Amino acid sequence: MFKNLTVYRIGPTWSASLDQVAASLEGARFVPPGLTEPMSAGWVAPRGDGHLALAENVGGQWLLRLMIEQRVLPGAVVKRRTAERAQAIEQETGRKPGRKQTKEIKEQVVLELLPLAFTKQATVNVWIDPKQRLLMIDAGSPTRAGQVITQLVKALADFSVAPLQTAQSPAAVMSDWLASGDPPAAFSVDRDCELKASDESKAVVRYARHPLDPDEVRRHLVAGKQPTRLALTWQGRVSFVLTDALQIKKLDFLEGVVDMARAEHQDEAFDADAAIGTGELQRLIPELVEALGGELEIA
Repeated sequence: MFKNLTVYRIGPTWSASLDQVAASLEGARFVPPGLTEPMSAGWVAPRGDGHLALAENVGGQWLLRLMIEQRVLPGAVVKRRTAERAQAIEQETGRKPGRKQTKEIKEQVVLELLPLAFTKQATVNVWIDPKQRLLMIDAGSPTRAGQVITQLVKALADFSVAPLQTAQSPAAVMSDWLASGDPPAAFSVDRDCELKASDESKAVVRYARHPLDPDEVRRHLVAGKQPTRLALTWQGRVSFVLTDALQIKKLDFLEGVVDMARAEHQDEAFDADAAIGTGELQRLIPELVEALGGELEIA
């Protein structure tokens, strides 16, 4: 159910029941984009087609799903068509279009091409832990997570969030783990790692499915490189990649955990996946935050 997680702390002023959340989302159900709209975003049933509920409760955890549909216009096509129009104007008038006119030409080209463009859809799973007041978004990029937050703020009155922050930076803590070879007992270091230099060289060293040589990694750390991504396993149950921005990526629930979630009926499978996924991550996230020095208290 979850592949990537960005974690946010929900603001202290927001309070709503699951029914209130579902009712608020009704006014923002997904509608495909019109012929001249580049994008449309809205809420769909997290259980999939055939279900109406826009907010589901599984074991006290609230699950939502955002649908985003975009019209795809290849940049090269827009650029070529704009250049052709600009050239035709120059031939007719003897004057090359300026920056402002070129921008207007491009906007007109986009408007004309949008109805002909293919569309692509993407769904984003959203998880609210109402007791811990945490929002988790299954997004691999800040841009996509930001789209979800924008839609939540529009739909839910008084809703606000801030990125979860830890007392110690993930990069500093990951450096310590790599240098000492001694991460906290609940975690083990796996075979993927990315180290970046902060100087002008911007040098990058990547290990992909490759054992990390402790001495070699320490030399890179001494040379000033810092880890930006590090593969970890928690309790032998969940593997993931931690980034220096405190994103959890490439989540993988390991074999013993996945076996527990098997079910034949679609609804039963959804409940099982959600219960196992949120159940494991409810334990993982606090332990990870604690390993990073605890949550940073913002006055």
